[in-house]
Amino acid sequence: MKPDCLALRNTPWGKANPGQWRYALRNSIAMCLALTIAYALELDEPYWAMTSAAVVSFPTVGSVISKSLGRIAGSLLGAAASLMIAGHTLNDPWFFTLAMAAWLAFCTWAASQFLNNAAYAFQLAGYTAAIIAFPLVNTVETTQLWDIAQARVCEVIVGILCGGFMMMLLPGNSDGTTLLTALKTMQTRLLEHASLLWQQETTDNIRTAHEGLIGQILTLNLLRIQAFWSHYRFRRHNLLLNYLLHQQLRLTSLISGLRRLLMNWPDAPPSLWPQLQTLLQALARPGASKYSVSRILAQCYPTNADDFRHQAFWHRLRHFCWVYLDSARWLHEVEDQAPERVVSPPAAPAFARHADNIEALWSALRTFCVITLIGAWCINTQWESGASGALTLAAISSVLYSASPSPHNSLMLLLRTLALLSLFSFVVKFGLMVQITDLWQFLLFLLPLLTTMQLMKLQQPKLAGLWGQLIVFMGSFIAVTNPPVYDFADFLNDNVAKITGVALCWVSFAVLRPGSDQRKGRRHIRALRRGFIDQLSRHPAQSENGFESLVYHHISQLSNSKEESARRWLLRWGVVLLNCSHVAWQLRGWEARSDPLSRVRDNCIATLRDVMSEKGVQQRSLAVALNELERVYTVLAKHHQPDARRLAQLIWRLWCSLSQLEQAPPPGNPSDSATRLT
Repeated sequence: MKPDCLALRNTPWGKANPGQWRYALRNSIAMCLALTIAYALELDEPYWAMTSAAVVSFPTVGSVISKSLGRIAGSLLGAAASLMIAGHTLNDPWFFTLAMAAWLAFCTWAASQFLNNAAYAFQLAGYTAAIIAFPLVNTVETTQLWDIAQARVCEVIVGILCGGFMMMLLPGNSDGTTLLTALKTMQTRLLEHASLLWQQETTDNIRTAHEGLIGQILTLNLLRIQAFWSHYRFRRHNLLLNYLLHQQLRLTSLISGLRRLLMNWPDAPPSLWPQLQTLLQALARPGASKYSVSRILAQCYPTNADDFRHQAFWHRLRHFCWVYLDSARWLHEVEDQAPERVVSPPAAPAFARHADNIEALWSALRTFCVITLIGAWCINTQWESGASGALTLAAISSVLYSASPSPHNSLMLLLRTLALLSLFSFVVKFGLMVQITDLWQFLLFLLPLLTTMQLMKLQQPKLAGLWGQLIVFMGSFIAVTNPPVYDFADFLNDNVAKITGVALCWVSFAVLRPGSDQRKGRRHIRALRRGFIDQLSRHPAQSENGFESLVYHHISQLSNSKEESARRWLLRWGVVLLNCSHVAWQLRGWEARSDPLSRVRDNCIATLRDVMSEKGVQQRSLAVALNELERVYTVLAKHHQPDARRLAQLIWRLWCSLSQLEQAPPPGNPSDSATRLT
C-alpha cells in the first residue's frame, strides 16, 4: 500500500491542493458544459464554445468578467466587420484579401493604442473577422455568411456564460482581498525602498529595485480594474483606489528626490542617517500617527536657520511622512466595510499612457504584408485549406503577438504547441472519436484530460504557457463538429496549413523586425522630454499627477528589455525630469509679497526652457543654467527675508535635479557614458 500511496502522491492529482483542484475542475467543467450546450443548440462548430470557455478561465471573478466583456465586444465588432467585408468583396478574391488585410492591420494598430481589455477587444475583433470570413472564400451563397457569423458569436457567448456560471458555483480568489493585501504590502515595500535609497553607499541594485517598485505599482492598477468588476464595494471606492495608487507613485518620486538631495548635500550631519532609519521604523508601526512621527522629525530639524540645504531636505522629508500617513489613512478607509460611510478623496486623474505610433504603424504594415502575401499564395495555388488554416492562424499570430516583448519566442512556442496537437489530435480523432457515437462518451474522456492539463499548468510554472496553449487550441485541432467529420486528407491538410501559417508569420517577424529596445528607448525619452517641455508652459496639458503617471508608464515599457543601456537611460531621464517637474510645479505655486522674488522665480522656470529641447540637453546652456542657479540660491540663502530663503531651497532642489543631466550625451550622440543611477 505504501508504494501505491507514494506513487499517487507524485502524480498531478496527488500533488494538487484544494485551490488547484477548484481551479482545474471549474475550468474543465465549463469547457465541457460549453461544448454540450453548443451541441444542444445545433451549432455547426461547437468546439469554438469550448475554446471561448478556455480563454476566459482566470482565477478571479473580476478578471473573468473584464476579459469576458472585452471578448464579447471584440467578437461582435469582428463579426460585423466580416459581414461587411465579405458581403461586398467575396466575389473578388483579390479585393477580399486586401480588404481583410487592411482590417487586420487596423486592428493591430488600434490594439497598440489601448491597454488591457480595450486592446484585447481590438485584437479579438481582428482575428474573429478572420475566423469567420477566411473559411468562406469558396462559398457561393453569401447568405451563409450571416449564418456562420451568428453561429461564431453564439459559440463565443455560450463559452463565456459557461465560464461565468462555473465561477459562481466554484468561486476563485477574491480580487478585493488580493488588491487590499497588495496595497498594504506596497506600503511596507515603500519604506524598505526608502531605507535602501537613503544610504550613504551607492549599490548596483538601486536601479533594479526602483524599476521593480514602479512596475508593481502599475500592476496594482490592473488589480484595481479587476476588483472594480468583482464587487460593488470596490466600484464605490474606485476613485479612492485610484487616488491611493497616485499617492504611492508620489511616494516613489519623493524617495528618489530625497536621495538626489542627499547625494548633493556636501556637509550633511552624520547623525542624519540613524535618524532616518528611526523615522522609517516609526512609520512602519501599525499605530503610527502625526504626533509620534513629529517627535522624531523634531530631532532632525536643522539647528542653524541659515542652513538652506538642511531646511529643504527637512521640509521634503516631512512632506514624505505626511503623504505616507495620508495613504495609510485612506487605505484604512478602503478596508472599512461599513456601507453607510461615504468617502470623498481628492480628485486624481486616470493613469496616463503613451502609444508608440511608429512601432504601431510598423506592426500594422507587417500584418498587412503577411496577410496579403499568404492570401496571394492561396489564390494562385488554389489551396482550399490555405484560407481556413494558414490565413486564419497567420491573422491570429500577427495581431496577437505584435504587442509581445519577444514575438519570436512566442511564435516558436506556438509552433511547438501546434506540432504536439497535430499528433495528439490524430490519435484522439481517428483512434477514439471514430468509435463513439454519443457526446457523453466523449465527455467522459475529455473531462479528466482537461482537468489533468489544468493541474499540470498550475504545477509546472515554466511550462505554463505551453499547457495553456494546448488547452486553448485543442478544441480547434480535435474539431468537434456537428455532425462529426472524419476525413484524414482534410485533417492532414488543415493541420499542415495551420503550422504553415504560423511559420510564415514567424518569417514576417524575422524580415520586418520589431524596433530594437534602443530605438524604443530613444522614442520614449523624446516623448518624456516633449511632455516635460509642456509642463513648463503656462497651461500644461497634463497635471502634476498625470505627468507623473505618464513618466512611470514610459519607464515600465522597457521593464522586460535585455538592453541594459536603454533601460538605464530611460529610467534616468524619467527620474530627472520628474524631479524637475515637481520643483517647477512648486515654483509655479509659490507666492511672495516681493515682486523681485517673483521675477527670480520666473527666470528659474525660463532657464529650464533654455536647457531642454525635444532632441536632448543643450550642454552649454545646461552649464550656464547650473552656474546661474548656484549663484542665485547662494545669494538668496543669505537674504534677510524668509521668502527669499524658502525660494533658495526650491532653487537648490532644482539644481540638484538638473545636475544629473551633465552626464547625458549631447543631442545626436547615443553614447552612454554612465553606468548606474546614482
